[in-house]
Amino acid sequence: MEHMKIFSGTSNRPLAEAICSYLNMELGQVEISRFKSGEIYVRYQESIRNHDIFIVHSLSHPVNENLVELMVMIDAAKRASAKTIHLMIPYFGYARQARKKAPRQPISAKLFADVLTKVGAQRIITVDLNSDAIEGFFHIPVDHLTALDLMIHHIENLAIPNPIVVSPDAGRAKMAERLANRLNAPFAMLIKGQSHPHEAKKLQLVGDVEGLTPIIVDDIIDTGATVLNVVNELHQNGALPSYLCASHGLFSDDCINQLSDNPYIRQVIVTDTIHHQLEDNPKFTILSMAEIFGTAIQIIMTGGSIDKLVNRK
Repeated sequence: MEHMKIFSGTSNRPLAEAICSYLNMELGQVEISRFKSGEIYVRYQESIRNHDIFIVHSLSHPVNENLVELMVMIDAAKRASAKTIHLMIPYFGYARQARKKAPRQPISAKLFADVLTKVGAQRIITVDLNSDAIEGFFHIPVDHLTALDLMIHHIENLAIPNPIVVSPDAGRAKMAERLANRLNAPFAMLIKGQSHPHEAKKLQLVGDVEGLTPIIVDDIIDTGATVLNVVNELHQNGALPSYLCASHGLFSDDCINQLSDNPYIRQVIVTDTIHHQLEDNPKFTILSMAEIFGTAIQIIMTGGSIDKLVNRK
């Protein structure tokens, strides 16, 4: 561990500082600035020769800017003779573009997996990818961590009366099923269906939620449109105000205000994979991933099994 250093990009420095606090070490010093033209400048302000370095940087908004910043940080570390370069990417942008849904579309997640590897990354540590297939896009080790156990522990402490775990779509069913089993709670799911061939698809609820408190589990809340539709559908079926749980809170556009103002949402629970200043908003609970990332670093550097931390959807 004495030959290991942690550095942070500009997207999520608070999480990097929390990881260092957990490991009882100082965050590495790196200068990151922009030229007038917008070009990114990086210079490590301490020697990293023959050191194992970890770069903490989320590919959140502005995702393209953050992606280029990460590539420049990797290149600077490689040219400074770092021994190994590990990327801690709490939120992996472009993960929702992991397959072709129509002709003439890119598979952007694969593209950027190739780019990061080519630039010099030697390991990826990330959280709750939108698609497990992305792990196979890399030709380097990938530690796919999960925030689900962290959220389960928080929900258990809330002691929610008469809970029912709800998956907003079929893709999150396994995650919701794990939570339901841990809470010994019933399970429901929403699917898009058609009552008539010429009608637009609409949400259909599979399960009975009347008089119960829904716990809606998803990996990402972006604009909030999906979860707001789910919450309204559950309310129309007699459910009590809902709890929303997601690993990544992107909160694009006016999402935070819409979630805050919705009377059918009791609490929004997300992790700090993406940095938001929501400490003064009583409806939002931010769970820290610092201990999970810190433990992963210890295991990577000193040996042992990381199995208990990884995603098992």
